[in-house]
Amino acid sequence: MTARAWFGITRLAMAAACAVSLVHRQLWGLNSQTIAGQNFFSYLTIQSNIAFLALAVVGGIIALRREEDPGWLTDIRTAVLSWTITAGLVFALLVWQAGLRGVPMTVPWSDVVLHFVLPVFSIAGWIIGPGRRRARWRVVALVVAYPIAWGLVTLWRGQRIGWYPYYFLDPRQVSGFAEFSLTCAFALGVFVGVACGLIALSRFHTVRPREPIHHNARRLDM
Repeated sequence: MTARAWFGITRLAMAAACAVSLVHRQLWGLNSQTIAGQNFFSYLTIQSNIAFLALAVVGGIIALRREEDPGWLTDIRTAVLSWTITAGLVFALLVWQAGLRGVPMTVPWSDVVLHFVLPVFSIAGWIIGPGRRRARWRVVALVVAYPIAWGLVTLWRGQRIGWYPYYFLDPRQVSGFAEFSLTCAFALGVFVGVACGLIALSRFHTVRPREPIHHNARRLDM
């Protein structure tokens, strides 16, 4: 079996691990009988991992059928991995902040898989995985557009239901507009930084589109 085939199987295995973790995390949240558990799909971290699941399935099938990823798949991988890696970093920051604030925060094994294990394997696959094209810098705009759109919808919805998925979006938990703006700017900066890092890494280990080979007929002088 080729390295590319093994890579495809690894992608599908990561998709399975992501699916099992998402189901467990949802059931765990529902059992807690809290408003957070009832708003499972409102979290950016969960939405990004659902996108990761779909991407891993598509990418795994393509890796088993083709020697190289198409350019569009590399672009989508850049965006989705930027979201999931940043979500993992933000989740780690939230756990740390909860400890500083004296707020107990239980982290089930599914959160560990979604926010730490899968992002680490994704970075490794991005660096050494065979058949990846170069990522394009224009994808950074897409990487930033999604959290901005999500944030606007979340703020609008939060005012209506009185609940926000992350503390720094809740006006009741921040000192004012300055802290809110700085925290959001920092989060967007992390998204941009992660995306730029992935794009830069894609320059070191990549494949180029194959050029068609033209066969010239030989003329024999008699």
